[in-house]
Amino acid sequence: MRPPALHSSQHTVGIVSPASAVSDVRTLKAGIAYLESLGLHVVTRRPPVKTDHYLAGDDHERVEELNSFLRDPNIHAVFCARGGYGSLRILPFIDYEAIRAHPTLIIGYSDITAIHLAVYAKTGVPGISGPMVSTEWANSHPESEHLFWDIARGGTPSPLLGPTGQSLQELRPGTVSGPLLGGNLAVITRLIGTPYLPSFEGAILFIEDVGEPAYKVDGMLAHLKLAGIWDALGGLVIGEFTETGSSNRTSMAVASVFEDYCKSAPFPVAKGLMYGHIPKKNAMPVGVKARLEVHNGQADLSIIEPVVTHYEE
Repeated sequence: MRPPALHSSQHTVGIVSPASAVSDVRTLKAGIAYLESLGLHVVTRRPPVKTDHYLAGDDHERVEELNSFLRDPNIHAVFCARGGYGSLRILPFIDYEAIRAHPTLIIGYSDITAIHLAVYAKTGVPGISGPMVSTEWANSHPESEHLFWDIARGGTPSPLLGPTGQSLQELRPGTVSGPLLGGNLAVITRLIGTPYLPSFEGAILFIEDVGEPAYKVDGMLAHLKLAGIWDALGGLVIGEFTETGSSNRTSMAVASVFEDYCKSAPFPVAKGLMYGHIPKKNAMPVGVKARLEVHNGQADLSIIEPVVTHYEE
């Protein structure tokens, strides 16, 4: 139940807006033009900017756009235009049967975390938490792009390094193998108690967030713990938490919050993952087996199985 490997020179991809609308159509057009310059045949099925308050159209429009591509056997992958808000609202209406019948690679991050985890929970089909059309593809960085294409074509980085060779650092030692699941921490916690959150039993969780002060990150980690998810994890990899701002409430820095929670964690923990709302970053497979090894101040995250069906040079 994996999508086919994606090759820029021969495949057709769809552009979807399942969450917020693109604020500047020029960035979306620039991203599409860049994907086309790589040799991809790019298909759109709605006006480039359609808004319904802070959403890219009403729920029916957004999910039907997505479903139309998922039902089309000629579409090899779906690239999300941007994140923002709104993916949670359409989860009950996604055509999961179409995904089972025709696994399609879904690419996006941030709010798209909801779709990746729901699809994996309902079908077992993995995806890529990676670059979006109006942001990363509109201003592509060669190092990040190389890492994305390696995974999209079936590569299994071992270990997974950052765009300029950055390695992970130890926060708590140990070694574990398990399914690699994760994305935006705020979105993950909002899925708790719903049928769209997969089991995290033995999983390696990777997380990032943006615009969340330390006390809110603290609350999200507490939510994971109270829901029984924290203690079920096999391992944790901490990405970038950006634009944390300041708060009029007394709180620890985000790094200190993680240190406080992880010092007694019953699993290995690594930090320093180049993933999140930063210009140069890793694309991350969602729903494949991985191994986390943390010891002697260092940490390695290795991808054991590909996110797609095969690899061709």
